[in-house]
Amino acid sequence: MKFKPQYLIGICLGIFLLAVDITLFFGTRWFIGGLVIALSVFWIQFWLDVFKENKRQKDIELQFLEFIRNLTESVKSGISIPKSIIHVARKDFTVLNPYIKKLANQIECGIPTRRALMTFAADTSNTVIRRSVSIIVEAEQSGGDISDILTSVVDSVVNVKKIKEERKASAYSQIVQGYIVFYVFIAIMLTMQIWLFPKLVGLSTNIQGGLASGTLLGGSSGSFNLDATFFSLVLIQGFFAGIMIGKFSEGSIKNGLLHSLILMTTAALIVTTIKGTI
Repeated sequence: MKFKPQYLIGICLGIFLLAVDITLFFGTRWFIGGLVIALSVFWIQFWLDVFKENKRQKDIELQFLEFIRNLTESVKSGISIPKSIIHVARKDFTVLNPYIKKLANQIECGIPTRRALMTFAADTSNTVIRRSVSIIVEAEQSGGDISDILTSVVDSVVNVKKIKEERKASAYSQIVQGYIVFYVFIAIMLTMQIWLFPKLVGLSTNIQGGLASGTLLGGSSGSFNLDATFFSLVLIQGFFAGIMIGKFSEGSIKNGLLHSLILMTTAALIVTTIKGTI
């Protein structure tokens, strides 16, 4: 991802919120929550662009499927691939228009079809298009029936999209369960820290023996270690839960990292807001 000038807006706003948080809330229960919000504003534009790019790539795949279908019909009518591309490029393919028009212009300028197609695939930065174009290029070079090859490419792209959608639909319930289980985990951790352990510590002070000091249950020498341990457990749980959700739903660790970031950020906000500290 390239750095964009508009990212400076989020960066400056994040720095401003951080300064306000330090000035007004340093030493209070709201300080860490404000810190999390400032950091979230700092990086939010980067991740929003990642979401937008993922959506754009899905739209590109849909339009590429339509482009290949039109190209197949043109080739079946007896027109060569270069002329078919130039003819099909006149139609509207929304987000794919700039790439297709560039492809047609390169062919009109005399650039070999193979090279133009490979450039087209590289410009889109889409895995499905790269694989499909590689098949088309190899089929053209080998002298096979290009119309049959294009039909096979269309069927392959359709099947891949169906598999992705079916996997996403089947994993939807697991995604919801993953989020619910994570927030239930946070609730249990907070209940133990805020309500259960203080009562156990108070009870242990009346018992003579090993539990009298209460160090294992949050006494003076172990309370901050316990808080830090629980906070670390929540963040670790959020990280791996997000990876699992992304892998199940999209088959991509990158999308899993987005879920991880959402879970870890919301967990930090919930814990620090309720407790006033980690």
